[in-house]
Amino acid sequence: MESWQLRFDTLEALRLSSKGRLSYCSHWQEDEAALEGCVAPVELSPYCGWVLDSLSGQLEREISPSSTPKQSTPLPKLASAEKIPPGSHRSSSPPSSTEPSETKENDHLSLQEVNQEVVPAVLSSKVAKVEGCIRMYEEMHRLKAKERLRQRQEEQEQMVRAAYAQASEQLKRFDELRELKRHQEFQELQEVMEKSSKEAQGQQEKLKEEHRHRAKILNLKLREAEQQRQRQEELERLRKEEGQERLRRLYSIQEELLQLNQQIDPNYRHKDLPRIDLSAYSNRGNQICGLVSGLIRTTSEKGFPTQADVASTERALQEMRGLISSMQQEITAALEEKKRKDEEEKKQKQKELEKKEQMNSQTPAPAQQSGEKQQKEGLKVKTEESIMQWYQQLQDAAEQCVAAFSEIGNCKGNTEVKKIKTNLQKAATIPVSQISSISGSKLREVFDKINNLLSGKPVQTEGQTVSVTQHPQGLEFVCYKLAEKFVRHGEGEVSFHHDSAFPIAVVLSGIWELHPRVGDIFLAHLHKKCPYSVPFYPAWKEGTSMEEYQRMLGYEVHDSKVEEQDHFLKRMSGMIRLYAAIIQLRWPYGNKAHPHGLSYGWRWLAQMLNLEPLADVTAMLLLDFLEVCGNALMKQYGIQFWKTMFFIQKSYIPRIEAVTSSGQMGCLSRLKNFVQKCLRAEEIPLPKGILTPSFWRT
Repeated sequence: MESWQLRFDTLEALRLSSKGRLSYCSHWQEDEAALEGCVAPVELSPYCGWVLDSLSGQLEREISPSSTPKQSTPLPKLASAEKIPPGSHRSSSPPSSTEPSETKENDHLSLQEVNQEVVPAVLSSKVAKVEGCIRMYEEMHRLKAKERLRQRQEEQEQMVRAAYAQASEQLKRFDELRELKRHQEFQELQEVMEKSSKEAQGQQEKLKEEHRHRAKILNLKLREAEQQRQRQEELERLRKEEGQERLRRLYSIQEELLQLNQQIDPNYRHKDLPRIDLSAYSNRGNQICGLVSGLIRTTSEKGFPTQADVASTERALQEMRGLISSMQQEITAALEEKKRKDEEEKKQKQKELEKKEQMNSQTPAPAQQSGEKQQKEGLKVKTEESIMQWYQQLQDAAEQCVAAFSEIGNCKGNTEVKKIKTNLQKAATIPVSQISSISGSKLREVFDKINNLLSGKPVQTEGQTVSVTQHPQGLEFVCYKLAEKFVRHGEGEVSFHHDSAFPIAVVLSGIWELHPRVGDIFLAHLHKKCPYSVPFYPAWKEGTSMEEYQRMLGYEVHDSKVEEQDHFLKRMSGMIRLYAAIIQLRWPYGNKAHPHGLSYGWRWLAQMLNLEPLADVTAMLLLDFLEVCGNALMKQYGIQFWKTMFFIQKSYIPRIEAVTSSGQMGCLSRLKNFVQKCLRAEEIPLPKGILTPSFWRT
């Protein structure tokens, strides 16, 4: 029984070993199939099944004769079919493995009685055979699996190549299709562009046609505009020619008027007729000349004169001619009367001589009776001779001063002298520009600079040391330029800022006290630029051009164009205000008498009221002078001044109104209001901007 059990255990171990090997082989094959994706399930060959069946049957036969019924444990039967996968078929084996049912129990008993010595030997040889078969099967199956794997790889490679080739073909087809679509789209786009180009060309042609049509219309309009412009230019040219012709006519009429006016004796008396008075003719002639001159200035400012202006001047010329004719007739009648009286006197004298001869006594000739003083009717047109002599002396002094620095004045080729001239001019003019009413200390600094320069002391100008001793003609040059700068400051700064007249005047007054030469040259410059400050009305002389005569009257003439009347009046106002401020102010730190005090202002006012008034100019000059200097004159002359103011209101203002046109009443109205207000209040107000004593403490 133990021997049978041993054989059974051996057989079971063999079966399990075979099953493990088969399982191992099956698992290896499955792994290989999983890796390749194409390995078939493991199958046992018919031969291996037959071997297993034979071995099982042989063991059963050997065990059956010696079996005993005592053993009730059955021997498991090896079935090779258990290890064969489904679907596999086994070939028929020579021995049959099926036994009758009645012999099963005996077989089991006989197996238990197998001899223990026979079983190990049989099993060892069988096992060796089985193992050899299994190894051979494993090798065969490995080779077969390898072959299948290689075939499957080849198939996969073929499939990959086929898929690659198919993909390449499809890609080519896709590229061809895409190229075709792109070509079609390009063709469509090209067609659209051609169509758009044709439409654009058509539109462009249409626009060109419209442009040509509009260009034709514009050309027509341009030609019409050009023709209109040419007509306008022609009309403007004709208008200018007519205006220039009328202006030349006005100038010729004015020139004739001045020549006719000169025929009236300036002394108002005929040399052969000492008792005849021609002042009325002279006054009317001056008024006619003034009206024509004002008319010419007005028309020049507006443009060209009109035909009405020419007619007015022609009427004035006719009136002047009639005036001259009347004067000549009066003179002729007076001459005839004088001739008749002379003849009568001659006859009377002859009778007396005859009578004296008869008496034989000689008596001295009767003394000529002194002529009585003639009462003057009207005003003068010329300034007093003494004032004109003073005026001429100042002009001569200025000319001598210019001649005295001729070398430094004409130094174009001498660099050193030119540098000295420039520095001296800056040293003289810059301090004048710094004059202001900020404080008394600043004003004194400016005065000290000018005084030191004129005294020969060195002064600093723009970082350089300057002195009049650097050149022998330096002092004369500085005096001239300094006086000229003061006058320019008056016509520029004072004309726009009336208050600035007082600080300028007080500095000039102080310089005038210490350096009289500067004051004389200042007056010469002032009289030349503003002859009304003398007062002096320059007369037109034969041979003098109209431009030169306008300059003599104080007008600025540039390129044959006279300055506007408003600008002229403003400049004259500035210079008169400066002059009126000078005559009443003294330098507070000086110890000398005023070199040009209020007496000169009183003389100016008296002489001004003795002259025939000029339209627009006289009223403006009187108003500016009285506003600045009226308070000082009132304090100085008292009742005499108020008599003068009353005379201005009652007598002189009506004379100004007689020569003033309706468009020139501005200054006259202001003068009339000022005089009325002062007479009503019996007080002349202090001028605005006057320097008070407290100013010099600042």
